[in-house]
Amino acid sequence: MVTFCTLHAAQRLNLFVSKSVDLKTVMLFGILNGISIGFLNLSLGFNSIGFYQMTKLAIIPFTVLLETIFLKKQFSSKIKFALFLLLVGVGIASITDLQLNFVGTILSLLAIITTCVGQILTNTIQKKLNVSSTQLLYQSAPFQAAILFVSGPVVDQMLTKQNVFAYKYSPVVLAFIILSCLIAVSVNFSTFLVIGKTSPVTYQVLGHLKTCLVLGFGYTLLHDPFTGRNILGILIAVFGMGLYSYFCTEDNKKKQLAGDLPLASQVKDKDSLPLLAGKNVGNQNEENHETNKLSKDSVI
Repeated sequence: MVTFCTLHAAQRLNLFVSKSVDLKTVMLFGILNGISIGFLNLSLGFNSIGFYQMTKLAIIPFTVLLETIFLKKQFSSKIKFALFLLLVGVGIASITDLQLNFVGTILSLLAIITTCVGQILTNTIQKKLNVSSTQLLYQSAPFQAAILFVSGPVVDQMLTKQNVFAYKYSPVVLAFIILSCLIAVSVNFSTFLVIGKTSPVTYQVLGHLKTCLVLGFGYTLLHDPFTGRNILGILIAVFGMGLYSYFCTEDNKKKQLAGDLPLASQVKDKDSLPLLAGKNVGNQNEENHETNKLSKDSVI
């Protein structure tokens, strides 16, 4: 709700222009994102830290699988290898224990599915409907907040036998809640921006970079235990991230060159035509004109 109110104030100050999106689309999208957050939190609550980290790692290959099947997106073998190195590195650095239980496993699977679908839709909706990350977040935030506000207290009551509204909120607690909400605004905005401008897979890669940074800052600032295994895992993960970035850049350059080649060849052919005059040239131009007209009509 703080995210929506912040964006509403920004919109009133003309910092961005609101763009309406189909109500059904934005409602289902917002609810799906809210459910995804709920399942991720429940997965963390019912599983060990190690298994939760495995859940986060599984989001990347599942996203690649969904985009390949449903969006026909192609991932080169080099990019897949870089992602494999990244996952291995993060796994070595962060996974400590794997305690399995049936409920936790089901919740983790649901968290993976809803998170992947939600992030793919974040990218797809922005491109298909030609809306910016800010416009989409502004439209969907109320529905995301609504589903969490309705379901959160009920689920908490069932699991902990405590009412979240019965807690005595001290000024210090309220101050940290407000700080958390303000930070969440930037997190939500950056999430939609990164996914919209790049891809869900790239966003997940950045998320694992965050994991490496958390481990590093934990050791540097909080003096958390740090072993050779952590260092090895982080180095492998960072190397995988570097390869992923390099291979993605190379693929983008190839796509741009492939898109420029047809236009360049057309210009070259046009420039190489001899300057001839006569009836035959005139007839040839007319035929070319008719051919271009037919081609244009067939495209339409």
